[in-house]
Amino acid sequence: MKRECLKVKNYSSLKFVIPFFVILFFLEPDVYSQNDKTTKSSKAVIKRLIGKRADEFELTIVENKNPDQSDWFEVTTKDNRVKIQGTSNTAICYAAYNFLKYIGAVLVSWEGNRIDLPKSWPKYSKKESTPFKYREYLNACTFGYTTPWWDWKRWEQEIDWMAFHGINLPTAMEGQEAVWQELWKEYGLTDSQLAAHFTGPAFLPWQRMGNINSLEGPLPQEWISKKGKLQKQILQRMKALGMHPVVPAFSGYVPKAFAEKHPESKISELKSWSGGGFESTYLLDSKDPLFKELGKRFIEIYTKLYGHSDFYLADSFNEITPPVSEEHKYEELSDYGKTIFETINEASPGAVWVMQGWLFGDNKEFWTKEATSAFLSKVPNERMIIQDYANDRYKVWENQEAFYGKQWTYGYVHNYGGSNPVYGDLNFYKNELTSLLKNPNKGNVVGYGVMPEGLNNNSIVYEYIYDLPWTQGKEPVNDWLQHYLNARYGKNTSNSVFQAWKLLVESVYSTKYWETRWWNDRAGAYLFFKRPTLKITEFKGNPGDKEKLKEALDILQKESKNFDKNSLYNYDLLDVSRHYYSLCIDDLLMECVKTYEQKDLPKADALFKEIEKQSLDIDSMLSGQPLNNLNYWLQSAWDYGSNAKESKLYLKNAKTLITLWGGEGHLNDYASRSWRGMYAEFYWPRWKMFLEALRDSEINKTPFVESDVRASIKNWEIKWCESAAMYNEH
Repeated sequence: MKRECLKVKNYSSLKFVIPFFVILFFLEPDVYSQNDKTTKSSKAVIKRLIGKRADEFELTIVENKNPDQSDWFEVTTKDNRVKIQGTSNTAICYAAYNFLKYIGAVLVSWEGNRIDLPKSWPKYSKKESTPFKYREYLNACTFGYTTPWWDWKRWEQEIDWMAFHGINLPTAMEGQEAVWQELWKEYGLTDSQLAAHFTGPAFLPWQRMGNINSLEGPLPQEWISKKGKLQKQILQRMKALGMHPVVPAFSGYVPKAFAEKHPESKISELKSWSGGGFESTYLLDSKDPLFKELGKRFIEIYTKLYGHSDFYLADSFNEITPPVSEEHKYEELSDYGKTIFETINEASPGAVWVMQGWLFGDNKEFWTKEATSAFLSKVPNERMIIQDYANDRYKVWENQEAFYGKQWTYGYVHNYGGSNPVYGDLNFYKNELTSLLKNPNKGNVVGYGVMPEGLNNNSIVYEYIYDLPWTQGKEPVNDWLQHYLNARYGKNTSNSVFQAWKLLVESVYSTKYWETRWWNDRAGAYLFFKRPTLKITEFKGNPGDKEKLKEALDILQKESKNFDKNSLYNYDLLDVSRHYYSLCIDDLLMECVKTYEQKDLPKADALFKEIEKQSLDIDSMLSGQPLNNLNYWLQSAWDYGSNAKESKLYLKNAKTLITLWGGEGHLNDYASRSWRGMYAEFYWPRWKMFLEALRDSEINKTPFVESDVRASIKNWEIKWCESAAMYNEH
């Protein structure tokens, strides 16, 4: 994406600049040298964004006297200088970006940056603070659904994005397989046993959480080495910016070969995850002496490779029912919690155990108040953080009494699987935050943020969510929206465009959870993205307001003549268009299936042709969104390999993750993507096979056996994933 940049002439002469700074140096040498040193990392982030104009920013870190105090910042402009004080480098980066965004000069997003700096900085003064000590980011699953093929250049961009959005508690999961490999080898496992254990690269997050083993492997040694080097760079940059990366810890899962080597240990073989079809996983009992031994050794090796950490993620029961007895259930759960904490504390004294709160909402039948409070009961309150990030779906913290005194963070998933329909709910986020802050029963809430499973979609949602911990919901949504549009499109954004976006807020950005993507126990962002079935005629409708969406789209289309084709405006126009027309395809599909069943072949055939045309039109239209492109994903996977064998493995991983996924349950199409190539090469061919089979059964007066047709489609999907072909752009 091309950036819109205004080149700024430097009107200061060298003769003037040098004496001016010499005077400042002699006046306050200690202050300036100290500021330059402590704010070096934040200055570098700003400089990567706006170049030499970053030299006009004077940055100062004001140390918090109270370590429990949350961040604040102050920005003022005077004599064409931007003076920023803040309590941390991330607070300073957020302050700088907030200023640039507010004056309509800059917008930073995954799909590109808009930069149009004024010749001189306008008069400006703002001071803000946040009640949240931590602003969290990145789901453990993001490291499968988005980042597997990222290099340092792409990670650097993302960490800059984090800094500009004030994030200081990012999840940092790369590079851990080097640690696991060394650990298991110390306990006698061979290279061949580990090759049979590790999953392929795109599926590692679920192995790390104890859900699967070996799927789509083996994992190349080159991958392990490459990610080890990358994690060192990631952690170094995050820590330089004052962030607190959350790194992995041992949660009890061991390889099958380890379980076989230790028959004397109490190791449970767990039920296959998510509907079955996956290799079993093995969980070591917390009372077994090996638990602490392995856990401490993991952290020792991790520290040796990557340095000291203060926050460790350990999830023993993610979408897994704990293997505890009914008779001693609470005692055994309590021991698990106690042992995990003690293991982390003994290996890294003073460190905080972080866990995802997802399990408490996902399996609320098991995780009653009694079960949860027992699990947490023997962990010191200040030494644990529960990331309760599913508040757009569950009300875990309210049902669990704010986690019984433990520190916890409030947030949302928003994105599941990297699937990218256009949705979110700005007013919901605002109202939930203001309600939370007023709630006397909120307990020890210390953080806020969003933990998406996939990135590169719905930028407005993330922009809004990461402003909320600072504005605390006091700014009306429409006021915020006007500033956002000025920054994203330019200061002269027309009232018509603003009205179109108000309609978008009312139509699609008023949906807190996209129910369609998990309808009738079938994944897929739209009906069109789901493996075909006759049951779609039972669908009751998508969330949101399709008529208002079309009104907004018409206005945006009309106003598009005022914007460059490479602008963020055009990107958003394409987003809204493909969402609207994908919804139209869903309606046409339901009607087409119903009409074939009613034996009205001429009408059904006409609908068939219309669906085909719309799907291919969307596919072609998305050439204007480089990130939403199947080839971009597949080529990134291929290029990550060091040789043809690795590249083919990565390519199959990339294809399988966003289509079949794996297992015998319902994960296929979970990570479905609204991408160029997917409409023409994957979604439409499946429905074409299905509809043609349905038509043939009507013509030939033969029974339509859906299970047979779906089995045939699955075989086609398998061949598609196994093929080394890239998307054939038309």
